[in-house]
Amino acid sequence: MFEARDIKTGDKTEFYRELAQQLEALLHGEPDPIANAANTAALLFQTMPELNWAGFYLMRDGELVLGPFQGRPACVRIAVGVGVCGTAVARRASVLVEDVHAFPGHIACDAASRSELVVPLIAAGEVIGVIDLDSPSVARFDEADQRGIERVAAIYLAACAQAPAPVLARAS
Repeated sequence: MFEARDIKTGDKTEFYRELAQQLEALLHGEPDPIANAANTAALLFQTMPELNWAGFYLMRDGELVLGPFQGRPACVRIAVGVGVCGTAVARRASVLVEDVHAFPGHIACDAASRSELVVPLIAAGEVIGVIDLDSPSVARFDEADQRGIERVAAIYLAACAQAPAPVLARAS
């Protein structure tokens, strides 16, 4: 049975190296995208300091729909191009926001959130969802966090790539 370990380091490169190792172990042999999203969100929420929300939004019929997450109840549907998550989908690129109150069109699902990092999940050339992290601290996330969570997204996608095509299609 997998047991998450606290990651005690002030070095973000080392933190994300250890996080990647734990995530690979956690997802090893499990192809189901929903199970893997749930465990990924839980691991992120448990190991990353200063988060108030960690989770997934998955593409369904042209919009983002809430997936597995840890934190307070969240917005259920987000249009492409709207808010930080929708912007990441429209740009097909990660979006790092130091102060969400300064982001035009920010969707305030949790009034305590002050910064956000969203990384798109791209499989076979299509955006199938996003990983979304929120923090109550302004400027919680930086480029090292972005690179680290982009690696998390790659590990998640690689694990799910082992799923039969119909299973992955249901998650997108």
